[in-house]
Amino acid sequence: MENSDEDDEFPFPPNPINATNHIEEEHQSDDDDDEENDDDGEEENDDNKEEDEDNDVVSLYQNHRNPQSSLSQLRKQRLKLETLTQRFSSELVPIRVHNVLINGNTKTKDWIIEAEFNAIHNATTVQDLLRALEIALSRLQSLEIFESSKVRLEPGPPELPNTANVVIDVVEAVNKVSGEFGVFTKPVTSSWTAEGTLKYKNLLGYGDLWDASAAYGPNQATELSVGVYAPRLKGSLTPLVARLSMLSQDWQEFSSYKDQLLSMSLGLISTKHHDLAYTLGWRTLTDPSQMSSRSIRRQLGHGLLSSLKYTYKFDRRNSPIRPTKGYAFLSTTHIGGLTPHHRSLRFLRQEFDVRYAVPFGFYNTALNFGISAGAVFPWGHGFMDKPSPFPERFYWSGDFSPVCTLGGPMTLWRFKTRGLGPTEPRRKSRDGIFDGYDDSSRWDSIGGDLAVTAFADLSFDLPVRWLREHGIHGHVFASAGNTTKLTQNEYKNFSPRKFLDSCRTSVGCGFVIPSRLFRLEGNYYYILRQVGHDHGRTGFRFGFSAPS
Repeated sequence: MENSDEDDEFPFPPNPINATNHIEEEHQSDDDDDEENDDDGEEENDDNKEEDEDNDVVSLYQNHRNPQSSLSQLRKQRLKLETLTQRFSSELVPIRVHNVLINGNTKTKDWIIEAEFNAIHNATTVQDLLRALEIALSRLQSLEIFESSKVRLEPGPPELPNTANVVIDVVEAVNKVSGEFGVFTKPVTSSWTAEGTLKYKNLLGYGDLWDASAAYGPNQATELSVGVYAPRLKGSLTPLVARLSMLSQDWQEFSSYKDQLLSMSLGLISTKHHDLAYTLGWRTLTDPSQMSSRSIRRQLGHGLLSSLKYTYKFDRRNSPIRPTKGYAFLSTTHIGGLTPHHRSLRFLRQEFDVRYAVPFGFYNTALNFGISAGAVFPWGHGFMDKPSPFPERFYWSGDFSPVCTLGGPMTLWRFKTRGLGPTEPRRKSRDGIFDGYDDSSRWDSIGGDLAVTAFADLSFDLPVRWLREHGIHGHVFASAGNTTKLTQNEYKNFSPRKFLDSCRTSVGCGFVIPSRLFRLEGNYYYILRQVGHDHGRTGFRFGFSAPS
């Protein structure tokens, strides 16, 4: 890189982030001017102080004695900025980070902040350094423990050319306590839940986030939990995630049992694509109605949950709400029974999920299609004669949109929660009648060991301009799925052709109102096939779906 006047003037290339520029005196090189200065002495120097245009750069001391006009300073700064911009656009300016200085962190440990800026030490040019600083600042703000954070560059030591010191100025959050509360409805199950969270930030100075959460649903689930999240421990590349929770789920309406779980979970690996967590818990299944089916009665009581769950996920779609191109993949492996206790729940659960979006190039039309599959088996001595644990089986979670839901075979358009799959008759009450008048009260949904779903969704813009500007669009769709039992020697009766012939299918059309957090759908559904004691219904319905 050629030397320029600016290279002589600055110890390192000027930086627009710097609030001030460190300027050194520059001696004139003209021999005639030097002789004139020697002859005239101090009197000539006084005259030169009055003529700013005769000096390219003056010392800081001279600026203090004879300040330039604001207009002249602005012109010089503008010229320097234009020169700097032209240089950045025409060539790569070499630079190396010499030191990182942190100001303003009264409680947060220095290495917590430095860890987010590790990548800047690999930068070899000013352009690379600015890009790395932008990413690091974004990661620093995502910790949610600072009111503001700024970065400026200062020149490095004079004996080390082309070096810079990175100065990070942070302001820690004054209000460390925050909370959230909301009431959410679930049209699929005609229920509601009230959820609240209280958070405390940076209690120990490690960027840690402590939270206490509570959720209450009068007809289904109640949860109390406390947890901690530390983005990075010293010497560790993964964050610390730990949670203690108590969950109570009421499935009496669908499966005649209540599920209570007291557990502690610990995140072992958590990266962009990989997640590994260990859970240790005590599970209790009860039947307050005393009308559960025979299979459920055999699993009532206590069980020890000791499991590892590994998830691999990547999503390269351009939008989780309305994807028009890209693909996504999810694989989840869950193994239970890692303790030798006789009540330990031993199972192996595997799920796969694939999504693909194909753009058509007109009216923002795109075809989304996907397939999900999962299987669960017990393991251990005589495992083929044993049933799989009920809470780990596959149940339908309602008619969520599979377009944005990435979580295994769990949804099928217009089938209710636990509304399809294997069932067993409930036990009659003491007076010899069933509790209820509809057919659903006579049967328990017992879930399946194998589940497969597939869908196709064609979305397109509507012809009204106002609707297009707000992202409101139409779609037509179709879905199919099935689940069956394989354990307790039921695999001997399994036939792939029979499994496909008994698939439940539904089609429909409607409109979608997207937002940043969820998508609202108004659809007309038509059930093409349902069997046995399934609960699918033709008709119009609104539904909410959130990306997973």
